Amino acid sequence: MAKNKEQTEEPLEKQLWKAADKLRKNIDAAKYKDVVLGLIFLRYISVSFEQLYAQLVEQQSDGADPEDRDEYAAENVFYVPADARWSYLVSKAKHPLIGKYIDDAMDAIERENRTLKGILPKVFSRSELDPTGLGELIDLVGNSTLQNTSTKSADLLGHVFEYFLGEFALAEGKKGGQFYTPRSVVELLVNMLEPYKGRVLDPCCGSGGMFVQSEKFVKEHQGRIENISVYGQESNQTTWRLCKMNLAIRGIDASQVKWNTEGSFLNDAHRDVKADFVMANPPFNDSDWSGDQLRNDARWQYGVPPAGNANFAWIQHFIYHLAPQGQAGFVLAKGSLTSKTGGEGEIRKALIDKGMIACIVNLPAKLFLNTQIPACLWFVTRNRTKRAGEILFIDARNEGHLINRRTRELSEDDILKIARTYHLWRDESADYQDVAGYCASVPVSRVAELDYVLTPGRYVGLPEEEDDFDFAERFTALKAEFEQQLKEEERLNKVILENLGKIKING
Repeated sequence: MAKNKEQTEEPLEKQLWKAADKLRKNIDAAKYKDVVLGLIFLRYISVSFEQLYAQLVEQQSDGADPEDRDEYAAENVFYVPADARWSYLVSKAKHPLIGKYIDDAMDAIERENRTLKGILPKVFSRSELDPTGLGELIDLVGNSTLQNTSTKSADLLGHVFEYFLGEFALAEGKKGGQFYTPRSVVELLVNMLEPYKGRVLDPCCGSGGMFVQSEKFVKEHQGRIENISVYGQESNQTTWRLCKMNLAIRGIDASQVKWNTEGSFLNDAHRDVKADFVMANPPFNDSDWSGDQLRNDARWQYGVPPAGNANFAWIQHFIYHLAPQGQAGFVLAKGSLTSKTGGEGEIRKALIDKGMIACIVNLPAKLFLNTQIPACLWFVTRNRTKRAGEILFIDARNEGHLINRRTRELSEDDILKIARTYHLWRDESADYQDVAGYCASVPVSRVAELDYVLTPGRYVGLPEEEDDFDFAERFTALKAEFEQQLKEEERLNKVILENLGKIKING
């Protein structure tokens, strides 16, 4: 009987999410996110602090001081003052002013830890969540399951934080996708690039998923986490705060994750950084990127990108920041593979002719929360010595599985299959083989014959029509176009009637 219970019991993070979501009631997910993630972060640093505090108490006879802030700094643990510790907040959980106690705790922690200054949310006293609900959340986040995991508590809370980020992104829908790249997409990028050591840059880093997965990859492959350093930039301050908390939970140095309202194009916070790995998921087809102000920018080595679409500006920004042997992997709208608007075709041709593009992966639909635009992955490598003059095309549209009606994700097997295909090809392994309908290694001369179009389906054996045509996407576009035409006709009819009325009056 117990065995069946084990088999059906949900993972802790799912249990916590269901309970927390139930407490949300009618509160907007975007506002509730700050409350719940703020509490999980507070619980995390309290667990880490409490563990070291207990050790220092035992070592007092040897001169250790559990209230000495330097003791915690030496172990890369945040110091938590007495009135911000979890035990103190639990004692106030039923108090009608619990929101103020939590805000004060956040302020106190920021004062004691310089790297957290301006990062933590102080929204609890003005939250739409009532004091009773806040007290229940405190009980939930600090439940006995977490308490009983002892030294694994911090790791578990980090996992819970990451899981909740994804669930809040799903709950927010389109808006949520602005701060969160689906975990399976990030894992695929990381597994293909293999960032064992060096500088990792994400100039549009959202909540920091690329950095978290890079750290996980290094640990899982017995690497040394201190061998990688992360550089990031984000223009949305709320998202930047999420990123800093996400990295702090993982013990990742976030000192080079910068925020400014101008963004990476107008105010590049890492102008002189040359990265070994660039990983990014920039906004799809961004038309508001200040392109008119950057016509003569030094980053446009392969052609000036159109002011109305940032896709090829992002590509060249990534390349500009690559070290001599650097690699980049990034998400773009699938239209970037074929577009010729505003000189994009010429830029793509220059990139191909210069041997910059190593691999293109066609992604399945419904992976992204904030858009239904078809997406792909680009992989760019400087100074390739292997497979020079070739591009690997992978059509992964049929991979993945639906987790609900609107969202698909790639499984671990899907990720390993795609990454292994790339690695076998990249390393010129005898085990690599073209697979009809899935992957093909294609000489640049063949790509040139097809007018420098990079759609995988044209090379792996699928009909062009099948590769390019998406019935649901086309139907939605036609419906929107038809509705727009109706609105325009109604506007014109109104103008005509108004003018006729004026003519009669004047007559």
